[in-house]
Amino acid sequence: MNATCTHRPHTRIGVDLGGTKIEAAALDPQGRILQRRRILTPRHNYPATLDAIAGLVQGLEQHLEHPCPVGVGTPGAISPFNGRLRNANSVWLNQRALGEDLSSLLQREVRIANDADCFALSEAIDGAAAGACTVFGVIIGTGTGGGLVIDGRLLQGPNAIAGEWGHNPLPWPQPEELPGPPCYCGKQGCIETFCSGPALSADLQRATGKVMDVPAMVTAAAHGDQDALAALQRHEHRLARALAAVINLLDPDVIVLGGGLSKLDRLYANLPALILPYVFSDGLATRIVPPRYGDASGVRGAAFLWPA
Repeated sequence: MNATCTHRPHTRIGVDLGGTKIEAAALDPQGRILQRRRILTPRHNYPATLDAIAGLVQGLEQHLEHPCPVGVGTPGAISPFNGRLRNANSVWLNQRALGEDLSSLLQREVRIANDADCFALSEAIDGAAAGACTVFGVIIGTGTGGGLVIDGRLLQGPNAIAGEWGHNPLPWPQPEELPGPPCYCGKQGCIETFCSGPALSADLQRATGKVMDVPAMVTAAAHGDQDALAALQRHEHRLARALAAVINLLDPDVIVLGGGLSKLDRLYANLPALILPYVFSDGLATRIVPPRYGDASGVRGAAFLWPA
């Protein structure tokens, strides 16, 4: 492979590979975004996805006039057993040698991590959880993922699944929550099937027949729709139980919420009191906070896979 960043070794490029869009950004040594580009993801087309990522990187480097290290945040993770991507809800990426293929296209080593890991890394280094010892970054959007950063270092684990709380069963389930909705992973009743954005909309439809996305549900609840309000409250109780199990296991200093549902202000007001009864403690010191960098944390964390 060719050497990277011959001229400016501290400039890094991060790529956030999502199911609907791909974003790439070049970061300076202080983590500031120098250039940023975004395109639609070529869904269900793996070769086109590779070309799209390579095109974004090459476009940034044309402007920067030098090659850079590249990190990529993806749904799922690279298996340590066969080197192929697995567990991605963007299913056309599964069982593909994404890291090897991108390294070949770009003629350099490409580092890859789960998108929730990248989010957690960004927020732990200089974001909402800067300075905290143990940080759990949560994605509650189209899916439900998580990442764990300890003393500024991303913990991925020998199986590359650290932080994958969304594919555990919903803790302390109520009778009406059993066996739970089917999950794309092949199981039923995963946290993701209760706590993601689509899961919240599906819960309202199951309970009432009403079809609303989350922003419409929030608006309806604010205007007195009791069905929408009840669905939001059920979601908060389920999310509280899921996070309580994380706190009982990891006892993090900070939990940072990311993804579309992290924009719900009511979560930060309501979750601490809902979590406390399920925590094996007489108090709750863990802070539940919104992200500092929002949607940009994924691409920033991908770039941070290469330390400055």
